[in-house]
Amino acid sequence: MAIAQKEWIHIYRDIRSLILALFTPAFLVLIFGYALNMDVKNVAFIIYDQDTSYFSRQFAQMFMHSEYLTFKGYVATYKDVDSAINSGNAVAALVIPHDFTRRLKSGRSSSVQCILDASDSMSATIASAYFNAIVTQYNFQWQQQQLNKAGFGTITMPVSIESRVWYNEELLSKNFVVPGIIVIVLAIISALITSLAISREWERGTMESLITTPVRSWEVITGKLIPYIFIGMFDVVITYLVGYFVFDIPIRGSFTELLLVSILFLIGTCTFGLVISGATRIQVLSIQVAMIATYLPTILLSGFIFPIKNMPVLLQAITYIIPARYMIALIKGIALKGLAASLLSTQIIFMAVFASIMIIIGMKKINLRYAG
Repeated sequence: MAIAQKEWIHIYRDIRSLILALFTPAFLVLIFGYALNMDVKNVAFIIYDQDTSYFSRQFAQMFMHSEYLTFKGYVATYKDVDSAINSGNAVAALVIPHDFTRRLKSGRSSSVQCILDASDSMSATIASAYFNAIVTQYNFQWQQQQLNKAGFGTITMPVSIESRVWYNEELLSKNFVVPGIIVIVLAIISALITSLAISREWERGTMESLITTPVRSWEVITGKLIPYIFIGMFDVVITYLVGYFVFDIPIRGSFTELLLVSILFLIGTCTFGLVISGATRIQVLSIQVAMIATYLPTILLSGFIFPIKNMPVLLQAITYIIPARYMIALIKGIALKGLAASLLSTQIIFMAVFASIMIIIGMKKINLRYAG
């Protein structure tokens, strides 16, 4: 407790860092929560109507009335299509051929061209699905009209699918993006603020006086961790409240269980910061190493953006040492699915193992410094 009190004094004296540690996570969650929106809407498109008939205009109207597409106007040539897409005024172009009406009236199919800017492949894929869905709807309506004219009844589909979407009924990207952002921000901030704990002692010359005391290594680790765990818990509560009240992220499970697993996560990441701090001895270097060791691995290898199952086998093996991988699964399971923590015991065990390994390495690192 004496070491914890001493660490509180260090933190309190550096009031700017304390303010950053307390309020930066909530600010980052707000910024990234609004910025990282993977819902593809308002797809800007143009139409090159070579047929200019009643039927082609009727066909084009179906695309103009879609809530996911934004009509930017008609063009007269392929050169205009090329210019609009290259300039960024449109990301898609619908080209209706000159024989569109003639082929429809003769009972033959007509091919309509859809040109997409695939420099953003994910957006292009989703936009292509929008266009295909509208064309499918038009085909159904056309066939129904032809049957009605011939005196037949309505078309009955032999098989229909009725989808039931669980846990994210509106398929909003924020419901899986924001929980991942919360975990990433907490991992980076907790490692950064603790990466100064030991290196600060070395730079200020107070580490030698600490070594001369009868305090043991595990007491140093615990004493250094206590203040930062409290700061981290404040960040956890604030970021969860931002997610709940600002982004409407549901918390269907137990909030208490969510806090408990968050504490375990903070113990592992904060201890990791202490290990970095004890290994570098220099505050600037500690921050740099902490950023490199947490930022990219947490974003790329936690399953937040890229599915782990799609990664090469070697990278899949590396993801097992990334604690954010388990915390993201836990927050989605408890908050979004409403699962009990007991059903997510595998993730909890892996996080506990990571925290234990970090504590052991931290104690050995301090022992080495004593011996040196």
